[in-house]
Formats: sequence, C-alpha cells, structure tokens
Amino acid sequence: MTDAKISIATTSLAGCFGCHMSFLDMDERLVTLLEHVEFNRSPLTDIKHCGPCDIGLVEGGLCNAENVQVLREFRANCKILVAVGACAINGGVPAMRNYFDLHECLEEVYLNGIGVNNPQIPNDVELPLLLDKVRPLSDVVRVDYYLPGCPPSADDFLQLLGPLLEGKQPIFPRNTFHYD
Repeated sequence: MTDAKISIATTSLAGCFGCHMSFLDMDERLVTLLEHVEFNRSPLTDIKHCGPCDIGLVEGGLCNAENVQVLREFRANCKILVAVGACAINGGVPAMRNYFDLHECLEEVYLNGIGVNNPQIPNDVELPLLLDKVRPLSDVVRVDYYLPGCPPSADDFLQLLGPLLEGKQPIFPRNTFHYD
C-alpha cells in the first residue's frame, strides 16, 4: 500500500444497511485500514455530500428519485464505483415489489392495510418521488466493480479494498460468489 491515503465514500440507498454493518465487522482490522484510507461521505463521518474521492462503495438499489440523485453524485465524484451487495447489483429484496403495480402497492399499504387509521397515500413535496420499479445501480451509471453478497462479508470487503489500495485490480476467488 502506498503512503498517500486513499479516499473512500460510502452510502446506502434502497436497502437494509446490512452491507455497512458487515463492513464494520472488520472490527480491529478497521484500525489497520484507517492507516491507509480516509472517509469522505459516509455514515461514519456524517458528511452529507460526496466530494472527489478515489473509491465509492454504494449499497442498496434505486427506488426513488433521491436514490438516483445520490448515485449520480457518487459516480461523478468517484474514480472507482463499487456496487455492494445484492440490492445494488440486482435490486435485492426491495425489487420484490417490481412484480406489482406501484399504485396498487401503495393502495394496499396505505388505504387497505390492517390498522390504517387515516387512509391516504402520502403525497408531500418533501417525500422523494418513487420509481415505478426498483433498479440496480448499473441501470443508471457505470459500475466498475461488483461485490456480491447479502451482505458481503468483512473479508470480502478486504479482498476488494486490498488490491484497490495498491492500485491493482481485485480478483475474487470463486467461492466469493455464493447465494445464501
């Protein structure tokens, strides 16, 4: 690894935040990693916008206009963009709604749902506009690397970041690609 610190930005879009939790599972290895990296936008820093950085790690798919805006900001500011986890790669669990009409889903939840006290579909300018379908990142921007898993393990993150920090292309062993 070089002496200059590599900047990393992370964000979570339409997902469960499990990939970030798995990243934190590096435990004490995070201390070693922090000797070589600095975090730009990330829940770890509470920085709200992505500035110029070397590596962007994005978990979650795209379910609303705000997700698309954040993703485009990341792509514009990151030299390398990584789709992290099943939701970023193929829409994951949130994409299960793709089999249904969006308006019908909203009606079922907000108008016909059990225990609905004030039946109305939320319609506030503060709410991001929902997309008709949940989309993977690659439908909107160029993705440089894909880190599979739901979530990928801390070791998987290290197998990705180690070579990238050295300016090399990461190579994932075949057993990294599993579906469980």
